[in-house]
Amino acid sequence: MTEQKIADRAAELRRELHHHAHRYYVLDDPEIPDAEYDRLFRELQALEEAHPELRTPDSPTQRVGGAVLPSLTPVRHTVPMLSIRTETDTEDSGALNFDARVRRELRLTEADAPVEYAAELKFDGLAINLRYEEGVLVQAATRGDGEVGEDVTHNIRKIPQIPLRLHGVDVPVLEVRGEVYMRRDRFEQMNARLRDKGERTFVNPRNTAAGAVRQLDPAALDGKPLNFFAYGLGDVQGWDVPATHSAMLDALHRMGLPVDKERTVTQGAAGLIAFHQRIGAKRDALPFDIDGVVYKVNSRALQQRLGFVSREPRWAVAHKYPAQEQMTVVNGIDVQVGRTGKLTPVAKLQPVFVGGTTVSNATLHNLFELRRKRVRVGDTVIVRRAGDVIPEVVGVVPGKRSGYVPNFRMPRQCPVCGSDVLREKGGVDHRCTGGLFCAAQRKQAILHFAGRRAMDIEGLGEKIVDQLIEGGIVRTLPDLYKLGVAKLAALERMADKSAQNLVAALDKSKRTTLGRFLYALGIRQVGETTAKDLAKHFGSLDRIMDASLEQLLQVKDVGPVVAQSIRAFFDQPHNREVAEQLRAAGISWDEHAGVEADTTPKPLAGKTFVLTGTLPTLSRDDAKDLIEAAGGKVSGSVSKKTHFVVAGSEAGSKLDKANELGVAVLDEAGLLALLRSAE
Repeated sequence: MTEQKIADRAAELRRELHHHAHRYYVLDDPEIPDAEYDRLFRELQALEEAHPELRTPDSPTQRVGGAVLPSLTPVRHTVPMLSIRTETDTEDSGALNFDARVRRELRLTEADAPVEYAAELKFDGLAINLRYEEGVLVQAATRGDGEVGEDVTHNIRKIPQIPLRLHGVDVPVLEVRGEVYMRRDRFEQMNARLRDKGERTFVNPRNTAAGAVRQLDPAALDGKPLNFFAYGLGDVQGWDVPATHSAMLDALHRMGLPVDKERTVTQGAAGLIAFHQRIGAKRDALPFDIDGVVYKVNSRALQQRLGFVSREPRWAVAHKYPAQEQMTVVNGIDVQVGRTGKLTPVAKLQPVFVGGTTVSNATLHNLFELRRKRVRVGDTVIVRRAGDVIPEVVGVVPGKRSGYVPNFRMPRQCPVCGSDVLREKGGVDHRCTGGLFCAAQRKQAILHFAGRRAMDIEGLGEKIVDQLIEGGIVRTLPDLYKLGVAKLAALERMADKSAQNLVAALDKSKRTTLGRFLYALGIRQVGETTAKDLAKHFGSLDRIMDASLEQLLQVKDVGPVVAQSIRAFFDQPHNREVAEQLRAAGISWDEHAGVEADTTPKPLAGKTFVLTGTLPTLSRDDAKDLIEAAGGKVSGSVSKKTHFVVAGSEAGSKLDKANELGVAVLDEAGLLALLRSAE
């Protein structure tokens, strides 16, 4: 390629990547699979590495990496970033008061028409000023004290939603103001990963976003997915600003900037009240935290007439909702057993109104999190409830403890069934070992047992299981095989034909394989592949139940954690009893047949895959079957040993981890192509 052709190709790649990033991150409507985007990105990266002179400030490659700064540089705002007045009256009267003030300042009478307002959300994040020159992002700064902020361009470039070049706009100067925030689900996922590693968690999405933006090292943002919404302007030179606030936001959206859809133009106090109530009703369903809504006089001409008072605009106000964090006292600490056997310490609180409801219980997640936060009975703590997230204790208020209180200790026996409590080596969670016996785990145990890849009991779904448990009909797994047509037909929405079909499915399930039966027992850490390996190695259930740790460690891919989990399971007499009762109920397999040799070619032997997200046509089980049939192994987590990650829509942290480690990512089409090429 000639130098000109190389330059043209680089420019074309930049345009394509900007277009597809906008479709993906802002419009949520991608046109190409992730693998194709990654291919284009790598091509541009290679061109820029070979020809550094082609690297431009708005290149998508500039979102990655960046030098560590010695400190953040002060930035004086050309137009001050002023705050708006907060209306702490959370009732309808808050909106009435604002409208009355506006009408009074504009000298409107009752005979005059209602004032037109733009109403939008008050995001709980960090205010940022983005400066674009000739359409290219050149600087990003925090609000600071309103006059002087801090240069955080190096970090803001890493937020995919923020365009490095505006669409169709190359005016001399356009400063866009908005909020950097973290989605609530991403925050919970991030904290869950940290808890699993026994590392320090973050208090709330707002503080996490603000802290990440102000880091000196851009790498500190890795694993902290941030988002952005635009809501206003700063310095503007050479652009004819639309006549209304709402039209200005529409224009910013056309430029490629993300603007929240939960906004409206409404008339008078009645419209503001309706907006405040509507958003309040759906506040918990929003994917991010808000602490109120914002009302702005829509006409920019009227905004100028109203002006400012005490450096706050008369034409805008923030109308709050009840706080999502409050202080209260820990009256006690109990332990709850989850459906998977995990023991969770729960703070019993002096009831407090937070996040729109009265909270009297809050999770402490695990013993290590509890100890790290130094929570003890009698402490004054900060409780947070946001959206549908379970209320949690985020910290202790210092200096409020009176006298000595001993540390909380996790019980050695399950408070529900009395089975031994075990914490896996290197793990942070304590778990009940009585999976088949523990009432807290009963529903999960039955659903897992009946699953398609376990005993494959067709028709035994969640609603039927709920009725069987709530009615006291099924207490343990062997009870399933005592069900008759009459008893099942008496259940809600269960006709005679459906009852007959379920009884037939139960009878059919009695003939299975040892590997399926082992997997169906729900032994922690024992997946399908491990269950098959155990069956192949030992050949009988009795030998597996009696195997020592040393004998278990001789099985392919069984390490100390898995071996200990198997041993802990069968060391519980009631688990062995359930297994024996299931055999007595008629479940059988050929103990001496072993596993037939599979002579089909295994072109993917030695390759490890991880599945994440929803594939267009293949279910997770179908994809796993195809991979395993070709000799590949499917793992549940991404590591340096992973060869491929197969990602569908709504892929989460596993895809992020794959990109971080440089693991090859395939979509469904890529997986099928790989399988065809390996044949």
